[in-house]
Amino acid sequence: MEAATSAERRIHVPVLLKETIEGLSLRPGAKVIDGTVGAGGHAAAALERTSPDGLLLGMDLDEAALEAARSKLARFGSRVMLVRENYKNVERVLLTHSFGPAQAALLDLGFSSLAVDDPGRGFSFRFDGPLDMRFDPEQELTAAAAVNGWTADELTEIIVKFGEERFARRIAGAIVAARRRERIIGTLQLVDVIASAVPAAYRRGPIHFATRTFQALRIAVNDELGNLTAALPAMVRALAPGGRLAVISFHSLEDRIVKRFFKEQERHGTLRALTKRPIVAGPEETAANPRSRSAKLRVAEITANKPT
Repeated sequence: MEAATSAERRIHVPVLLKETIEGLSLRPGAKVIDGTVGAGGHAAAALERTSPDGLLLGMDLDEAALEAARSKLARFGSRVMLVRENYKNVERVLLTHSFGPAQAALLDLGFSSLAVDDPGRGFSFRFDGPLDMRFDPEQELTAAAAVNGWTADELTEIIVKFGEERFARRIAGAIVAARRRERIIGTLQLVDVIASAVPAAYRRGPIHFATRTFQALRIAVNDELGNLTAALPAMVRALAPGGRLAVISFHSLEDRIVKRFFKEQERHGTLRALTKRPIVAGPEETAANPRSRSAKLRVAEITANKPT
């Protein structure tokens, strides 16, 4: 997911669009929550399906993404409400804006190509930029603060846990040694440190050798898995019985959390999983949008909006 093609840089392409909209079973007049509105691709399709009077509440922490969404969704006028907020706080947002129980909710957990392709955001190992990686620019913790402040054991733990990187200890050790000489503040500076820690064969592998470490830092800096864990029951409570929740994940850590939550709540009678196995992109979509290769869609129907 780190790498974006030149086509993706020109336009953000929503993944599994048809499958997601069909899975949500949208009807005219429905209220829809898009907890990760991004550039507004899924939101536009949802608004078209719920016309003429369906409403959409979109949330995102990234102001650049919200600006893109405002532009894309302007044609829907007052049917759209966009809020800069963490999707785990959906219940507070609904209360503040009197949106009421919704019939559908979507979480697309992939981060925007608008962000990854901006060198100033520090998400990508392909561009030189500040080692930032924050979705929320007002947040205090940055990737640079983590890289320069966390112990070798702490760095090893997050690179293993969130990056599933087999050379995590070596990379963490190299980071600690390098920062003794000078503070690590740039993306390519970190790439060089990682390169010095891994075998030559690994550097030549099919997946860029910095992918897993950058992923781990991004997840840790933004508490992505913590936000998802908190958001899932909140989204269920925000939906009316009979409403549907769709979640698109992009790596196994996210998908595991969603799968376990759906199974657990199904046992308690809170929801009914409609996808026993995740829906994945077909060959046509993956050829047109390589980013969709790692996408997994799970959908559930709410039977009671008080998850245990």
